[in-house]
Amino acid sequence: MHELSLCERLLEMLQEASQRHAFHRVTRIKLAVGQFACVDPDALRFAFDVIRRDTLADGATVDIHQPPGLVWCEDCAGEREVPTRIAPCPACGGLRLTPRGGNDLTLVELEVA
Repeated sequence: MHELSLCERLLEMLQEASQRHAFHRVTRIKLAVGQFACVDPDALRFAFDVIRRDTLADGATVDIHQPPGLVWCEDCAGEREVPTRIAPCPACGGLRLTPRGGNDLTLVELEVA
């Protein structure tokens, strides 16, 4: 479950930010987990619930937004949303697709005290 290691790194980032910006508690975290990021949002929530205990993020809520997978279709020259990396272009059925978005896991926002 690589979501646990992602949460460990997230917690490290929170601790580093707390030292730079002098806050002691995180109350809410907003993440964007792209549809192509190979991260299960439910597993990420579970892992964060486990790892945040007795830390500055103990009790923090996690909001996860999942941006769609975007591709550029070489066949019809358009950017399209697709449900999976192997799906054909929904407009023309073409298979010459280049990923354009939905790959990232991004810390979007923090609420702190």
